[in-house]
Amino acid sequence: MNAAERLKAEASRRILVKDGAYGTQVQARRLAEGDYRGTLALARDQKGNNDLLNLTRPELVREIAQSFADAGADILATNTFNANRVSQADYGAESLVREINAASARIVREVAGAERWVAGAVGPTNKTLSLSPDVNDPGYREIDFDTLSDVYVEQIEGLVEGGVDFVLIETVFDTLNAKAAVHAARRVDPGLPVMLSMTITDLSGRNLSGHSIESFWASVRHARPLSIGLNCSFGAGQLRPHIAALSGIADTLIMAYPNAGLPNDLGDYDECARTTAGLVREWAEQGIVNIVGGCCGTTPAHIAAIAEAVRDFPPRAIPDVERRTRLAGIEPMILAA
Repeated sequence: MNAAERLKAEASRRILVKDGAYGTQVQARRLAEGDYRGTLALARDQKGNNDLLNLTRPELVREIAQSFADAGADILATNTFNANRVSQADYGAESLVREINAASARIVREVAGAERWVAGAVGPTNKTLSLSPDVNDPGYREIDFDTLSDVYVEQIEGLVEGGVDFVLIETVFDTLNAKAAVHAARRVDPGLPVMLSMTITDLSGRNLSGHSIESFWASVRHARPLSIGLNCSFGAGQLRPHIAALSGIADTLIMAYPNAGLPNDLGDYDECARTTAGLVREWAEQGIVNIVGGCCGTTPAHIAAIAEAVRDFPPRAIPDVERRTRLAGIEPMILAA
C-alpha cells in the first residue's frame, strides 16, 4: 500500500490532523539576520527568509516539526512555502532552491518516520498569472504559465528528492497558478499525489482571481487531488460555511486548516488554542472534514487542542457526486445530463 492509499484508508476511519504554522514558530524565536544567513555568502539581507533555515538552522526546523508531531499531527508539511525561484529572488537565493526543498523534506521525513505522512508545501509565489499588477495595462503579466510551471518543477523535484509523500499546493489565491503547479507535478511524476488548498479573500468565498468555491473545484477536479480544501483566509468560524459548500460537491477528502482567528492591529493572532479547537470541533460535528490543522498564528498548543477536539468524531463521508460536465468561469456551469 503506497502513502496515498494508506492515507485514504486511515482517513476513512478517523479525522486526521495536519500540523500548524512554521512562520509563527520562527517569528516567536526572534532570530537575527545572521541566524538566517548562517555561513552562506549571500549579498542581500536574509532576515525573514524562513525557507533558508532548512540549510542554515536545520536543527530549528527539526525542532518545530517535532513539536507538531508531539502535539498529535499526522501530516507534517515541509518548511518550503516560499522555496521557489520567484520568491527566493527577493533574497538573491535562487540558486539554492532545489537544495532548500530537498533539505526540508529530509528533515521532516526523519521526524515523521513511518507512521506519519510528509506533504511538500508549495506556495503560490508572489506573482499571479490571472491579474495584471499595472492598472494602466490590464493585459500585462509579470510571468507566464510555462515559466511558472518550470519554477514549480524545480521546487517539486527537490521535494521528491528529499522524500515527500505528496505535494501540497496551498494558499491558492490564483486558480491558474495552482494549475501551473499541478502541471509541474505531473511533469515531475505523473503519479505524484497532489493536495490542493484554496484561500479566500473575502466572506463571499472567492479567491483573488475571482473564483467561487464551486468554480475552483470545477477548475481543478481533473487533477484528481488526494484532498481539496481551504486554508489561511480567516478563522475557523468564518470558513465553516465555505467548507460546508465544498464538502457537498467534492468527491475526495476535505482538508481545512484555518488561521488562529483574525490578526490584531499589530498583525498578531490572539485566538487561544481552546477557542480555535472549539470552532474546528463544529466542523467535525457537522461532518464536513476529513483532515484538519492550523495555518497562521497556530502553535503546537493549537494543534494538540484540535486533535483532542475532533478525536471522537467520525470523518466526513465522501459523497457520490453525479457525473456531469462542469465548466468553470467566475461561476461554475453544469450541463444537463
